[in-house]
Amino acid sequence: MVSSTSVTAMSSSSSDDQEQRTILDSLMVFSNITNTSSPARLTLWRQSLLFNGNGYTVYDDLGGSLVFRVDNYACNRKQEMFLMDFAGHVLFTICRRSRCHRKVILEGWEAFKGDKEEGRYGTGLHKPFMVAKKAFNNPCCSITVVTGDKYLIKWSGREGWSKIFPAAATAAATLPIAQISRKFGTAPESSSLGKDVFSLSVQPGVDHAIVMAMVMISDAMR
Repeated sequence: MVSSTSVTAMSSSSSDDQEQRTILDSLMVFSNITNTSSPARLTLWRQSLLFNGNGYTVYDDLGGSLVFRVDNYACNRKQEMFLMDFAGHVLFTICRRSRCHRKVILEGWEAFKGDKEEGRYGTGLHKPFMVAKKAFNNPCCSITVVTGDKYLIKWSGREGWSKIFPAAATAAATLPIAQISRKFGTAPESSSLGKDVFSLSVQPGVDHAIVMAMVMISDAMR
């Protein structure tokens, strides 16, 4: 005979298992993660593959293949964006979520897994994969992932760089998990390849798609 206490315990365990499966599903790898000791290097070109688009494309420096596409499908880039793989499958839908606090508009962004038009986007059954909040009067933002991990993105619009750190990082000696800067030619003392071409470096073991979602958010906040 199963006691009511046992039933409650089993129900609680089942609920915990379901929640754990949901979290694990949310953390599925979106892109290949290299096991090498060297950072992966990508080229980000702020040009859309669509005629009326307002996004950019990302290429692998090693082989030159297309890795990601970013577009907004003619919507305002400051309101909504889509991160896609090379085949056009939506990995993240990224939306602006502004709120008013003490008569001050606070800017925030949410990244949902997949296409917002599919599944349970916007309902209580589909929680954001990550939530970003912009620091007031500072060129940085904080990002919280569904696991509770926190990150800090710092950037310089004038110099064209962004760096992503674990929020727990304290010293300047801590390496960013990813950073983006203007791309230069390979020849010695070569100049920048233009204001629309950037180099993205991602440390080993870090998911490239998650980094790209963070880069998109920091770009939109500038």
